[in-house]
Amino acid sequence: MPLLLVADDHPLFRDALKRLVGGFWPDVAVRDASDAEGVFALAEAHPDADLLLLDLTMPGARGFSVLVHLRAQHPALPIVMVSARDDADTRRRALDHGAAGFLSKSASPEEMQRTLDAVLAGDRPQPPLASAPVGPDERAIAARIATLTPAQFRVLSRVAAGLLNKQIAWELGIGEATVKAHMGAVLDKLGATNRTQAVLMLGQLGLEPPAPIPDED
Repeated sequence: MPLLLVADDHPLFRDALKRLVGGFWPDVAVRDASDAEGVFALAEAHPDADLLLLDLTMPGARGFSVLVHLRAQHPALPIVMVSARDDADTRRRALDHGAAGFLSKSASPEEMQRTLDAVLAGDRPQPPLASAPVGPDERAIAARIATLTPAQFRVLSRVAAGLLNKQIAWELGIGEATVKAHMGAVLDKLGATNRTQAVLMLGQLGLEPPAPIPDED
C-alpha cells in the first residue's frame, strides 16, 4: 500500500489533496500535517513513505529551508513542492534545492496525477529554461543549513520568527541554556557571528526579506 504524506496549512486544500490522491490510487494511505513541526514529525514517524507533498508557505517554514532540511534528514523521501507561486524562478529554485517535482495549486487533477506518477516512477522534471539556476551563494548557505540537526533547525526557525530564548524554550519544552547551546552550534555551522547574521543567511532561502531579529547573548 503506497504511503503519501501531505503538508499544507489550509484545511480545505489539504483535504482536497487527500481526496485527489485517494482517487488516483484507491489503496493509498495518507498522513497529513498543517505546519513545519508537523511535517518533521511525519517524516520521522514514516521513514518509508513513498512521497511527500510539501506546501511552500506554511507556519514554521521559511521559503525553501524546510525542503533543504528534509532533504538532508530524509534523502530517500521524494518531495513534491506545492505552491500558489508557480513562476519559473520559484519552480527552478525548488528543483535546484532537491524537490523531485513541483505542482501549482492551480494545476488540474490530470496534471497532478501525471506529476505524481512521474515522481513515483523515479522521473525528475527539467527546470524551466526561462529561469536562472540557484547561485553559488544560495547553494553554499543551503549546504550549511543541511548540516543542522533537527533540534538546531527548530531553534533557528524560531529565532527567525522573532522569538526570544525564553519563548523558544517554552515552545520546545527545553531550558534556556539548551536553547543557547543549540544556537551556538548553529552559529558555528553557518559561520555566522550572531543571531541576526544567521537569520539573514536563512533568509537567503526565503521568498521575502527576513524581519529584524532581536539579538541575545
